[in-house]
Amino acid sequence: MLTITRAWLILLALSAASTFVSFNVTTQLPAAIPFLGGVIILLLAWAKARIIAAHYLELAQAPGYLRGFSLVLALFMAALLGLYLAA
Repeated sequence: MLTITRAWLILLALSAASTFVSFNVTTQLPAAIPFLGGVIILLLAWAKARIIAAHYLELAQAPGYLRGFSLVLALFMAALLGLYLAA
C-alpha cells in the first residue's frame, strides 16, 4: 500500500474518531471530567496535522523541518489547550 494511501486511511480513521467523540461527549463521559472530550478532540487534531505535514507536505523527507514544524505545532496546541481549559 502506498504511503499516501495509508496516510489518507489514517486521516479518515482519526476524523471518524473525532466525530464519534464529539457526538458522544455529553452522554458517555462522566460529568466530573467535562473537559475530556475537548482534550481528546484537540489531540486527534494534532495527530491529523502531523500526518498531513509529514506525508502530504512531504516533510518526512526533511526530518529537521518536520521536527521544527512539530515543535511549533505542539506549542500551538498547548496554547489552545490552555485556552480551552481556562474557559
